[in-house]
Amino acid sequence: MQKSGKTPSVYRVQVLDRAISILNLLAETNQGVGLGDIAHAIGVPKSTAHRILMNLESERMVDRDPVSGRYRLGLRLFELGSLAVARFSIRDRAVQYLEALVRETDETSHLCVLEDGEVLYLDKLESNRSVRLTSRIGLRNPVHCTGVGKVMMAYLDDAEVEEIVQRRGLARFTSKTITTLAELRIELAKVREQGYAVDDEEHEEDVRCVAAVVRDHQGRPAAAMSVAAPSFRIPPERIPVFAKSICKAAQQLSRDIGFKADFSEVSAVAAG
Repeated sequence: MQKSGKTPSVYRVQVLDRAISILNLLAETNQGVGLGDIAHAIGVPKSTAHRILMNLESERMVDRDPVSGRYRLGLRLFELGSLAVARFSIRDRAVQYLEALVRETDETSHLCVLEDGEVLYLDKLESNRSVRLTSRIGLRNPVHCTGVGKVMMAYLDDAEVEEIVQRRGLARFTSKTITTLAELRIELAKVREQGYAVDDEEHEEDVRCVAAVVRDHQGRPAAAMSVAAPSFRIPPERIPVFAKSICKAAQQLSRDIGFKADFSEVSAVAAG
């Protein structure tokens, strides 16, 4: 029994190794590689190579030329690589804007991305205030009750929002937390209209956060920037002031990573 229990895991590792070998082989040429040559290169029968290639093709990791029958790298790898590069470059490029936010608002600023239906904190810069929020790089938070989460979800397709909600739920954290999909949709429409999102004590009591989306060259949400503080330091009447600074920083970072749209309308709304 132990032997049969071990076999599947060993096989899965072996298949993964062979799949990676195939991807590395295809990366070495622009002309594509035939099934026979792939099988020979990784040392397996054609039937085994074909099964692996079928799985890679179904995930768009490889593409088969219908005329020549040769395989080449698929567009999914380009998409994944672009996301990885963008995230690393976003963090580097964002530092100057995070610093500007801290100078303008004297509050802690954050850079976050959407990762597996949650908010992932990539970077933060703290103010010099003695009372400030506790947060850390690498922290994960829900999307539905955070400013950064809501502002990124606002620029996703409805189906993507529903999928996140189905997978992650809408847990209640405070009396102000949004807990239904209908309420969330209304909130996201409001975010799109005004150009920024507010966590109004929805995730933590006595904490407010104002956030703006960072968009990539396709207009998709690449990240979000925010300023967070005890709620008494961001009273409702000052939210538009914070929003103006945050929207400006997010727009500048969006342009840095290739977003070309006109922000004038959003800027006017954010200015209050």
